[in-house]
Amino acid sequence: MAQAAAVAKPPAPPRRSRARSRARRASATPRRLPYLLIAPAALLMLGFIAYPVISVFYYSLQHYNPTKPWRNGFAGFENFVHAFTEDPLFWDTLVFSAKWVIVEVSLQLLFGLALALIVNQTFVGRAIGRALVFSPWAVSGVLTSAIWVLLYNSQTGITRYLADMGIGEYGTSWLSDTSTVFSAAVVADLWRGVPFFAILILADLQSISRDLYEAAEVDGASRVRQFLHITLPHLKDAIILSTLLRAVWEFNNVDLLYTLTGGGPAGVTTTLPLYIANTSVDAHNFGYASALTTVAFVILLFCSMVYLRLSKFGGESK
Repeated sequence: MAQAAAVAKPPAPPRRSRARSRARRASATPRRLPYLLIAPAALLMLGFIAYPVISVFYYSLQHYNPTKPWRNGFAGFENFVHAFTEDPLFWDTLVFSAKWVIVEVSLQLLFGLALALIVNQTFVGRAIGRALVFSPWAVSGVLTSAIWVLLYNSQTGITRYLADMGIGEYGTSWLSDTSTVFSAAVVADLWRGVPFFAILILADLQSISRDLYEAAEVDGASRVRQFLHITLPHLKDAIILSTLLRAVWEFNNVDLLYTLTGGGPAGVTTTLPLYIANTSVDAHNFGYASALTTVAFVILLFCSMVYLRLSKFGGESK
């Protein structure tokens, strides 16, 4: 029996193979260490992001109103059908959101590019000029709204001083007039949004080699041709990325419009996210608000993918 056990016992692995396996484990540990270190933070972020997203998708298929619990229950796609076929406010707010994003992003890009080109030049007091240009970006949206509410105040704001100079009438409120409220809100958001583009574009401008401009000057290229054939192609990716990010932020803009106009007057400045906030917070209709949020998410995802595909982000500039 002892001889049979001795024969059945597997031979011990050679020392060289054991040393090789230990070396492989030792070399794999440093490669896994970074992932192990970021794993707790990654799990926390996943929990804080995944749970709200899954909850929104879940409640979008429910009738959920805490003030009317007897009506709560599974709704299927009824909330989505109601949004697309029975709710005119959904389409009105969606159209205004598109108008708001296009106007704001276009103007912010234009003025941001101009400011970046200006502060990229060498002049006396350039550091102070850059600080003044970039400072509005450090102001929160609610504080920006409070500043512009005071500026637009009919008794102590801009309109009062314009009336003193004979321009307009006393007591005029640009935020209460449907013909002027959009322009007033656009100007207020421009003040805070333009520095975002200026910062990103200026950072990319400073990476352009001066040799390219010097070679263009030797070839007799004008400033306009240098801008079109050197500056703009180099800024292509920065412009695409900044416009995409800003478009998403402007679409989701709630704090400034809520504080500045509250969606009024007569709901003409109500964006889709602001409508969602009013539906959930004021009307407590969280099921329908979740369905609108899901629709907004799909719209942003689709538009972002199409924009990146059409703009050829990351591709070679011709």
